[in-house]
Amino acid sequence: MIVKGVTDEDFLQYQKPSMFIICPWCTFKCDKENGTQICQNRSLAHAKELDIDTELLVKRYLNNNISKAIVFGGLEPMESFDDIMLFLYILRDKYQCKDDVVIYTGFRNDEIEEKISLLSQYKNIIIKFGRFIPNQKPHFDPVLGVDLASNNQYRVRIS
Repeated sequence: MIVKGVTDEDFLQYQKPSMFIICPWCTFKCDKENGTQICQNRSLAHAKELDIDTELLVKRYLNNNISKAIVFGGLEPMESFDDIMLFLYILRDKYQCKDDVVIYTGFRNDEIEEKISLLSQYKNIIIKFGRFIPNQKPHFDPVLGVDLASNNQYRVRIS
């Protein structure tokens, strides 16, 4: 699995202590739609990529007594979709772990319906949808336990 980084115990991305997996790629659709470089994670594009064995990463999560969920974020997780599906297969099918998995995507639901359909085969998948739009009032999401930056951003438990 190619990542930009992994935080084993993160307390900022979700209401539960989480393993935060920083995904490596993005087309910077928010920048393009806003006509300016606004991505807060743009610097990650230049960070070194790490190739981590997916099963070892799952085991690393399972052996951590603090983290109770997994969060995929960073750049654009849906650009690493095959890696996420393999991670979920190992986590759910091989190790029978039903912990929450949160995916922060800048895509709209209608742009990735096929991927959502594939993800929905697994239980406890939560997706935050929507691109960043500047100069909007943040709103608190009680399920995620975080402020979402734009009023077009929303969370859905897909399964």
